[in-house]
Amino acid sequence: MAPDRAPESEPEAASTGRTYGLPSPAADHKFCKSGSRRGGVAMYDMKNLDRLKTIEENAADAMQAFWAFDKAALADGTIPVKYKELMACAVAFTTQCPYCIEIHSKQARKAGASDQELAEVVLVAAALRAGAAVTHGTHAFPDRR
Repeated sequence: MAPDRAPESEPEAASTGRTYGLPSPAADHKFCKSGSRRGGVAMYDMKNLDRLKTIEENAADAMQAFWAFDKAALADGTIPVKYKELMACAVAFTTQCPYCIEIHSKQARKAGASDQELAEVVLVAAALRAGAAVTHGTHAFPDRR
């Protein structure tokens, strides 16, 4: 989520004038429609990302370093942006982060990813997560050597 990556409307950090490359809170994306609320705020509401400016205000150097790292990691390089965003989607599906799924699936599409490619990424992520469950299951059995 580098500050200059999203072409859609971007909230601005009042203290720095920096944009965060995130969807506008005006879009009113609600990921958590059940009763999962924390202090009257939906847990996975894109508006929550406006609070990134609070982190930056209180840890400016570290956040600036994070944004620079994020931008560099996802920039076009030996691996094209489209593939990096598809990798980011796979990680997002595996970690089950609605924010990352929203942001990186949009960025993958912007970079040219198709529905078919995203569908395959979903299944790659699912296979790896299932494989981890199977291999971790080996720890439930005593060593028989």
